[in-house]
Order: sequence, then C-alpha cells, then structure tokens
Amino acid sequence: MRDRATMTAGGAIFPRLKALGVDYVFANSGTDFPPIIEGLAQAAAEGIDLPRALVMPHEHAAMGMAHGYYLMTGKAQAVMLHTNVGLANGAIGAINAACEHIPMILMSGRTPVTEAGRFGARTVPIGWGQEMRDQTALVREAAKWDYELKFPEQIPELLDRAHAIATSTPKGPVYLSIPREVLCEEVPADGLDRAPSMAAVEPAPDPQAIATLARWLAGAERPLIVAQRGAGDAESFAAFARWCDAWGIGVCSWWATHLAIATDHPSHVGADPGPWLAEADVVVILDCLAPWMPDAHRPRADARIVNIGPDPLFSRFPVRNFRSDLSICGESARTLPALIAAMEDLPRDQHLVDTRRDRLAEQSLARQRTLVETTAPAGERLTKPSVSRILGEALDALGLESSVFSELGTMLGPLPRRDHRSWFQEPHSGGLGWSFPAALGAQLAEPDRLCIATMGDGSYMFSNPVACHQIAEALALPVLVVILNNGEWGAVRHSVTGLYPDGAASRANAMPLTGLSPSPEFCKVAEASNAWARRVSHPNELRPALDAALAVVRNDRRCALLNVEIVG
Repeated sequence: MRDRATMTAGGAIFPRLKALGVDYVFANSGTDFPPIIEGLAQAAAEGIDLPRALVMPHEHAAMGMAHGYYLMTGKAQAVMLHTNVGLANGAIGAINAACEHIPMILMSGRTPVTEAGRFGARTVPIGWGQEMRDQTALVREAAKWDYELKFPEQIPELLDRAHAIATSTPKGPVYLSIPREVLCEEVPADGLDRAPSMAAVEPAPDPQAIATLARWLAGAERPLIVAQRGAGDAESFAAFARWCDAWGIGVCSWWATHLAIATDHPSHVGADPGPWLAEADVVVILDCLAPWMPDAHRPRADARIVNIGPDPLFSRFPVRNFRSDLSICGESARTLPALIAAMEDLPRDQHLVDTRRDRLAEQSLARQRTLVETTAPAGERLTKPSVSRILGEALDALGLESSVFSELGTMLGPLPRRDHRSWFQEPHSGGLGWSFPAALGAQLAEPDRLCIATMGDGSYMFSNPVACHQIAEALALPVLVVILNNGEWGAVRHSVTGLYPDGAASRANAMPLTGLSPSPEFCKVAEASNAWARRVSHPNELRPALDAALAVVRNDRRCALLNVEIVG
C-alpha cells in the first residue's frame, strides 16, 4: 500500500478484505456509502489493489452471486448492502447461505444515529425512516456471528474475526453493521494489507469414530449412504466413487443439492431411499439435513445409523430428530479420505461384496432403461423429465465442463450429471430466486465454464430477472437460463395433492392460490438486456433451441434464455 497517513474508515474496509483473500464485494449502495465510495475513489487514484466492487441492482442478486462464486472457488466473498431496507432484501440470501453452510461476509450500513453536530449525521428524511431498534435482528438467526462497528480502528480486527468465523467449520454467513458516522472517521492507512491475524477452525474427524464406522461398514451386509451435499472436493469426490464401487456400497441422492456420485455410477441407487433404507443394516447419512421422509421411509429398527458432516446434528435447526448412533464432525473432504484409508486393510467377505456390487450395477442399468421410457414427452407437450433428458443430451454432445443450477427446474437423474460441481439444487431453506444469480456468480468465478440456470416460471420471477439480466449484460456473463413454464406454483400444487389426494382442491378445475396465468413474455424481459431469447412449446423445438442457445453462450458470450412451456 502506498504511503498515506490516513484514510476514511469506509475506505479501509476494501484493502483489509483484499488481504483476507476476498476477490469481489457485491454491493448495493445507499446514502450510508459516501465514505466508502470516497475511499474507493482515493484507492483507485493511488493504484491500491482492492477487491473489485460490483454494482448490484438488487440485494437478492448480490447474495446469490456470492453464494455461486463460493461454490466454484471455495473462497468466501463479501456483500455490502444499504441499511435496514437493503439488509431486509438480502435476508433471504442469508437464510439460504446459512442452510447450505456457505461462508460470506455480509455488511450493511446503519442509518446515522446522530441528528446534527457530527460529520456523517443525518442529512435526509430516510435517516429517520430507516432507524431500527435492532437492525441485526433481520439476519441474526442466519448469521454465525454479528456485531456493530463502534470505533473506526476496529475495522481490521473485526473483519479478520468475521472472516475466520465465516470460514470455520461449519461454515456460514456473518454480519457486520457499519454506521455512517464511524465510516466517516479517519483511520491509519498503514498495515491494512498485513496478513490475517486470525485463522479459521477446521476440526479433524475423530479417529476412533472413523475406525468404528470403518468396522461397521466392512462387516455390513447391505450398507447404504444417503448423500445430499456432495462428497467434498474434486479429489475426495473421485475417491468416494472408487471406494463405493470397490466395496459395493449403494449411494442415494435424496433431494441432493450437490452431486456426491455420478448419476450413472453403478453404485448410484437413485433418488428414492425407501426400498434401500428398509433393508440396510448400516446407514451413513452424509451431510444431509433431511435424509429421508419420516412419514414415508423407515430404516430397520436394528440398523446402525451414522451422521457425518460439518455439523452432523445440524444444531441450528430446532427440530431434526433423525437417529444418530455415531456422529462424526468434519468437512467431507477430510472425513471421506480418512474413512477410505481406515477400510483399506480391513478384512472383507469378497463374495458378499461382489454379489452386492453386481446387484447394484443391475439395478442401475434397469433404472437407466426406465428413465428413457419415463422421460418421453407427454404427447405434444414437454414435461420436467423430458426437458431434463434433452438438456442432458445437448450438454453431453458438447463434452464441456458445465454446472447446472436447478431451482424447481430440471431433475437430477433424468438429467445425467457426472462431475464434481456439475449439479447444484436450490437450498432446502427454499428462498426462491436463487439459481439465476448463483449461476451468474459461478460464471464470474469461471468464465470459460458453461453455467446453466434452470427454474420454474415462479422462481424466475422471484429472481428479480430484470436485475439479473442487467448484471449479465453489464459483466458479460453468458449464462444460459431455461425456464420450465407450467403457469403455476407447481410445488404448491403437488404439496396440496400430496396431503389431500382426494380433496376438493385436487378435484377443482383451477386449484386456489397456485395459478400464475397469464404468463408474462419472459423473452422480452431477457431481450431488454441484449440476451438471446426463444419460446419453446413443442418437443421437437427444444433440442434445436438448446443447441442455438448454447452456441450464442459460447460464441457470442451473451446470456441466452429459453422459455419452455411444460405440462405438470
């Protein structure tokens, strides 16, 4: 950093974030930002290396992009919002991040607390209108740590602490409130680029617990793993697939938000845990918030059940009463290699393992054949399974690395996914509008990767699409957006028919509170920000449209959108 005695406290935030490894600050500015903007301008004039500050036209997009960027890089980013109103708009993103253990440093300004007599005091009526008794309450349940900046000299140490806590196991968002008067004060410029003063915590899995689980699995007749949030990093993902095949262990992807094993791997038993859970004598719950539906699925009474994950008991959720005979804490990138190593020299019944492996492979092939039959279009109409299969065929034909961010859109299984980071589904917290900005964040992190956001029509509207398309054009992020448009809240309708299959709502010609007709002209929304857009209504149109859209994404580096009409 160049020699300068002082700078605004607001300006000091950015060089400190750079020292912590933050690449981007996703910001939606407001009247609390003058000292921050002044500091950024000063730093730019002096050539100081800072994280890139990106203008976000909506806070939900800022949170989703930070989420998606982390999924690609494993690096926590920063989000900066405007007082209580901006924080309120970002709260859904904080809930999603907390649910999925996504670290980020979330900040929002605090309206001035002084009315006059201090530099930075209130100057416009919103200074009074945005006052709150407890602004942090908007995100407190989602934040691992929160604090309000009291003095300007606290900035380096508080950001260090915030980053260390956010990136400690279990990871998650943290929140810092930054009042305008404090940001306007001057702080020493020296030392803001020093190394972090606090290291994150990553607990190692208990060796004795790992050894116990290894013995249980080695001696099991019908072991089962239910995996929702992946299998760690790229190395542990590959090792997990080899290990499952070597031991003949089935893996179920019940409501998977991350891919743990290739969908066509011989050990992958699909998304339905029911028949496998009923017979399993050892069940490993690998980083699953809800590994099965208690009303519909029941493990054997004598089965040994093991929970593994960064927070294996999911302590921040008041009610989660899945049995755990053994609980192992640790990141999957550490626990899985430790478990694999612990089983290397254990005796095994090779005939039992071979028989189990052959059964799994046979079931896998049968399921693949069934998928071909069940993913056919419904006559002249497309369905979610058929769109999923056709998208998979288009992506396979290209043979490029790709990531699909699905939010009530395409389906894992009908859409084959095989690689680490190739599949992400909406967080189980259900904060809609996630997939589009998450795909934008992933595209920002890896410009050469194919990033596809697939979502229902309701989810697309929740994503604040005008804001997201503006971001895609402004930052040249060529994401492919595929809307599966059934003109309704499909998830709500399915929930109603699930609870009341013979009820009045199920029999009604139009189910109350679920319809989204007339459907907007989504193509025009995309075209307003220079995106390529097409409407697809017939099965024969989808593959050519997908190929054309992917060509635009790859060759023209423009965002593309397909509004695909489906039934069901």
